[in-house]
Amino acid sequence: MLIGKKLKSLLLGFLIVVLAFSPIVGQNNFSTANASEEVTTNQLNESASLSEKLQEILSDKRLNGAIAGVSVRNEMGEELFEQYGDIRLHPASNMKLLTSAAALATLGEDYKFTTEILTDGRLAGKVLHGNVYMKGKGDPTLLKEDLDQLASELKAQGIHKIKGNLIGDDSWYDDVRLSMDLNWNDEPYYTGAQVSALTISPNEDYDSGTVIVEVSPSKKPGETAQVTLSPETDYVTIINKTKMVPAGQAKSISIEREHGSNNIVIQGTMPLNGTNSRSWVAVWEPTMYAIDVFKKSLEENGIKLIGNSKVEAGVTPPDAKILTSRKSIELKDLLIPFMKLSNNGLGETLTKEMGKVVHDKGSWKEGLQVIHQVTTDLGVKGDTILLRDGSGMSHKTLIPATEFTKMLNNAKEESWFSSFKKSLPIAGEPDRLVGGTLRTRMTQEPTKGNVTAKTGSITGVTSLSGYVSSKDGEKLVFSIMINNYLGSSLTSIEDAIATVLAKHEFDE
Repeated sequence: MLIGKKLKSLLLGFLIVVLAFSPIVGQNNFSTANASEEVTTNQLNESASLSEKLQEILSDKRLNGAIAGVSVRNEMGEELFEQYGDIRLHPASNMKLLTSAAALATLGEDYKFTTEILTDGRLAGKVLHGNVYMKGKGDPTLLKEDLDQLASELKAQGIHKIKGNLIGDDSWYDDVRLSMDLNWNDEPYYTGAQVSALTISPNEDYDSGTVIVEVSPSKKPGETAQVTLSPETDYVTIINKTKMVPAGQAKSISIEREHGSNNIVIQGTMPLNGTNSRSWVAVWEPTMYAIDVFKKSLEENGIKLIGNSKVEAGVTPPDAKILTSRKSIELKDLLIPFMKLSNNGLGETLTKEMGKVVHDKGSWKEGLQVIHQVTTDLGVKGDTILLRDGSGMSHKTLIPATEFTKMLNNAKEESWFSSFKKSLPIAGEPDRLVGGTLRTRMTQEPTKGNVTAKTGSITGVTSLSGYVSSKDGEKLVFSIMINNYLGSSLTSIEDAIATVLAKHEFDE
């Protein structure tokens, strides 16, 4: 009896060894990636089917414990491949695809934002007796030079002095500054800047509601480093705790805004030969930031506030008359920095603007209703998505990959599609306003200049969705969303999938 059991055990062990070293009938000769390796398309059998190639990439051990939703469609809308395509996942900045499509469909390619300068007073000689209102209507492209131009136009009308208050009016939108799911530790940075109908950007990236803080070396050890602001403003307070150290020592500079205030604390060491440190810092309450910079523009143009004039926030009276105004660039041009550079603030501003235009309320709630409606009009199942903001910063927004590819495919039939596609990052193109967030990825043929897609990244989430042509000219739409991963970036998996699509030849 005991001998029989031992014999059975020996035979079973022998069988396991034989099976381990025997090929499985019909199995393709693929090599599974180790956890420490990155999948490359050179590992794949070129004669394999598209599904087999993609499944091999998705067997990467770095995806253990994560979930990768993938969908690929041809130009007829047929789904050629899907893995967990119907599972709702967080899209990160792929959410901007929905926001930009909705903005084009709702506002139009030529839409412009407006900023108005009004008064309830009258001009007597060179003195304007009455209040001056700066009424913002959401323009996120307003720069210091635009405010200079507005001030110059007031001067050209004969205004040299204002005997009244300078009032910033942001009532075009509601007063909720931050989207509902924004993490508290994102709030001081440009990625989480506050949204106001009256705001200003420091440069043509249009990170509205931020100021650029630059730290540069002083001349002597022991001094504090030099700090400059762009644009110059008294609205923020610089607390300089830096120290200059001898050349060759390490640079260690931190730039942080205190929560709930505009105190910007700069700490650390700067060597005499150190390079500049620069940070885009989100201001607290951007309405008053914009009006402070406009006050400087007035003063630089020789226009003074006199008497007991104050600078404050308020609402423009309905009978106030327009003195001058300024229009933004067109929406189709604004989408370039929005999508190429993945500008979160622009996504949230567009969301509120759609709410204002369609429902006469510039809020996230009304704006998201518009995005939801346009998205469903583009073929997405409205009852399987959850939209929480316009930028993708939310960890609660949910949409399946297969719904993304439906939307992207159907968008090709819309009159605004050329502007939509032009706004997407293009793989391997070095110009930051062409390649955008894909400028350093997939830099070789056949992906360079071929993969046109939106990237996305928040903690535990990476995504890539867009368009690519296969080797034999098939125009494909794809969506990749990887959620719940730990460790380093998994963009190489996304790139490998896009590369397979670009290299693949379909059977006749």
